[in-house]
Amino acid sequence: MSRMRKAFWLTSALAGGSIPASAQAVTNTVTFNGTVTTNCTIGITNGTGVMTTNGALSNLSSKNPGGSPAKVTITTTGGVRVSLDAVTSATAPAADTGSTTWTPVYSMSGVQTVSETGAATLMTGSGLTNMDIHLTGTKSSTDSFRGGSYAATVTVRCE
Repeated sequence: MSRMRKAFWLTSALAGGSIPASAQAVTNTVTFNGTVTTNCTIGITNGTGVMTTNGALSNLSSKNPGGSPAKVTITTTGGVRVSLDAVTSATAPAADTGSTTWTPVYSMSGVQTVSETGAATLMTGSGLTNMDIHLTGTKSSTDSFRGGSYAATVTVRCE
């Protein structure tokens, strides 16, 4: 093929659209989703608190001299509530026939700090928090604790 003819075909191809034109710009979007599951674990550091009496024997508490709290750790992603259930069963010596009002309270330190409370706490931080749990049993003004062993269970809840 002659040079002239090649130039003609090339010019014709370019002019006639035999060579594809550039593509039109097109855009679209993609979506990303994710889920963070709230998580909470309760680790028992010291599961046995010690209660002692006050001088008048009207109060049996882990806050009295010689008493000590139970200790747990709360590890959470945040977004959960921590609380203590009311004492539903307690044991007392047979000689103690009067009623006792049991009051559990707690305080926290670590990722989240909470002053002593008995109310539920919303955990907003993520990580480890130490929890001290106290229990106090109180008698009415006309009653007192009798000699013998007392025990009560407090349930720690994280939901």
